[in-house]
Amino acid sequence: MALKMFDLCGRDERLRFSPYCWRVKFALAHKGLACDFVPWKFTDKEALAFSGQGRVPVMVDGEETVVDSYEILRYLDRAYPDKPLLGEGAAAERARFFKFYSERSLAPGIVRTILMDVFNTIHPDDRDYFRTTREKAFGRTLEEMHSPSQGLTMLDRALEPMRGRLDESEFLDGAAPGAADYLVVGAFMWARVCSGADLVSNADPVYAWYQRMLDLYDGLGRNATRLVDVEGAYQNV
Repeated sequence: MALKMFDLCGRDERLRFSPYCWRVKFALAHKGLACDFVPWKFTDKEALAFSGQGRVPVMVDGEETVVDSYEILRYLDRAYPDKPLLGEGAAAERARFFKFYSERSLAPGIVRTILMDVFNTIHPDDRDYFRTTREKAFGRTLEEMHSPSQGLTMLDRALEPMRGRLDESEFLDGAAPGAADYLVVGAFMWARVCSGADLVSNADPVYAWYQRMLDLYDGLGRNATRLVDVEGAYQNV
């Protein structure tokens, strides 16, 4: 039975913008595993009731159901041990650091840079839910939270540890990409799908790393449908 994963989609089903789902997509490609990606919207909570929670990614593998992107990577290593993602011991601990680094250091600057682009990407049925839940979490309106200049400044500072690592290696995981890279690139894919914002200068070592990541696995990231690809069609409707 093929793997199946519930995958957040936007106003066009081809717009798949969840940073957490992108982590898993790169991990699956790393292992050479096929997967059926099921489009899901924020308000489709019933579709995930079987998982005991209401967020994606949710992966189904036969009788197994796994939630949370990091836990899915761990599951894939247990169930499909060829081409390990996380490794063991210190390597696995390093990957876990990059999970938190992406979520707590990179995401705040990115969200302030692209928030209204994300709002424009999501399905109209989800917009009330998205606004209500995010404004409650932020303690301010989406429009107040959206501040590209401040966001890019925050992101620039947060990228310093990556620059140091990428000055000595092509990938965060070393000579070849691994879980550390996939856990971080999800945040960049979030911005790529939703926004035309340039997060880093093309002279930045992070930019060179990102281009390498986009080209992996026959251009998995580079070929992703972006809002700019479909926006014209919506404007003409």
